[in-house]
Amino acid sequence: MYKQGFSNEIYVERQAREIKERISKFDGKLYLEFGGKLFDDFHASRVLPGFEPDAKIKLLKALSDDTEIIFAISADDIEKTKVRADLGISYDMDILRLIDEFKEMGIGTTGVVLTRYNHQQAADNFITKLANLGVKSYKHYPIPNYPTDVATIVSDEGYGKNDFVETTKPLVVVTAPGPGSGKLAVCLSQVYHELKRGKLAGYAKFETFPIWNLPLKHPVNLAYEAATTDLMDVNMIDPFHLDAYGVTTVNYNRDVEAFPIVRAILKSITGDENFYRSPTDMGVNMAGYAIIDDEACRRASCQEIIYRYYTAVRDYKLGKADKVQIDKLTNLLQQLSLNPRTDRPCVAPANVKANTTGRRACAYELQDGKIITGKASDIMSATSAATINAMKYLADINDEIELIPAYVLNPVLDLKRNVLGSKTSSLKLDDVLLALTVASNTNPTVKLALRQLPKLRGSDLHSSVMLRSGDEKTLKKLGVRTTMNDIFPENSLFF
Repeated sequence: MYKQGFSNEIYVERQAREIKERISKFDGKLYLEFGGKLFDDFHASRVLPGFEPDAKIKLLKALSDDTEIIFAISADDIEKTKVRADLGISYDMDILRLIDEFKEMGIGTTGVVLTRYNHQQAADNFITKLANLGVKSYKHYPIPNYPTDVATIVSDEGYGKNDFVETTKPLVVVTAPGPGSGKLAVCLSQVYHELKRGKLAGYAKFETFPIWNLPLKHPVNLAYEAATTDLMDVNMIDPFHLDAYGVTTVNYNRDVEAFPIVRAILKSITGDENFYRSPTDMGVNMAGYAIIDDEACRRASCQEIIYRYYTAVRDYKLGKADKVQIDKLTNLLQQLSLNPRTDRPCVAPANVKANTTGRRACAYELQDGKIITGKASDIMSATSAATINAMKYLADINDEIELIPAYVLNPVLDLKRNVLGSKTSSLKLDDVLLALTVASNTNPTVKLALRQLPKLRGSDLHSSVMLRSGDEKTLKKLGVRTTMNDIFPENSLFF
């Protein structure tokens, strides 16, 4: 059952205040490395109920008068046509998408920095495309023995060779389409060039997870480990912060491991040995202060870990994940004494429905805790049936009422089976929603049912078999968190 655990209003206010305070500690200029997703941060919204997926955008809007954006992208990633898994588009195309998004919000984009640039053909093509679109681009070059050779890094042969990005606003957000894009190096290079021009600019890091002022084994922080099993991130006590201040805070292995090098580079640039004394000092994350119901966030985070477990098991069956990821998630489940079959309320009902009917089945857990099931038929997929049943429940429509009349249903089925020759002739969820939309023109009951769709956002669904991509994508658009057993829907190797 849904219960709010996080205040978006407190978060935006505290975060904006902290960033402004950090700017004031330097010569009115802060380069802020922005980690995680700027848009559609659904992981944060799942583990912190009440966190809005566009919370970071609201934050930047609150600071828009003082903010400009620099994008970082690795030239190697352009060459490899690296793709964002969640959107299915290449990193370079995502840069263009993000520029458009910020333009609509009225936040200026200063330019795009191509890191590790070494005259890659695809990178040169992208530079040409940016120029044709009126977007400035800058080149940062590979530095020998980076990041250990600090003397070379902080010299004319290191950061000094990089293009300097002229900026005018106090806050410069450095973001990227994905990890490994070189955001940190861009920030530190800019700090180096600013100091050469007589200005002490600051650097800080903004990442939501892990939350530094929550316990190490808090489910919210463990859910971060679950979300990064592909990177094998591990949360840990920040030893530098503990040594400097005698205060226990949480960070993660990559930041802790990199800190001595970052500190050495900053010292070499600025001459200040105590520019930052710990990785925690570098952060400006106020998310922990916006938690208003710890128990609600704990429960939501446990559900997120179970969700990640089922996703990894499915992906392993499809050859998209390693066994080590499943082992890591299993360990996290054990740490919290979670059973994925019994501690996700929609799992058992879906499996029971499938076993008793001999059909593929799905089960929803709605926001009020109600469980709604549906089974596959010759006409509809299990997802379609369960969704219609959920809409009926939310609209208080009698279960016996047929929402899609024959005059709408039959032509759709005929098209799929006899014209398009679809092997899966039952109606997918998007087919059913379109049919309902047509029927709603003449049927107020159907119109009432369709009005319930927004209420499915934030609900959970489990399928007794692996879902086809069409149904899974539609559920994702509806905001339904979906898990499934690692069972192919038909007796076939191709899925």
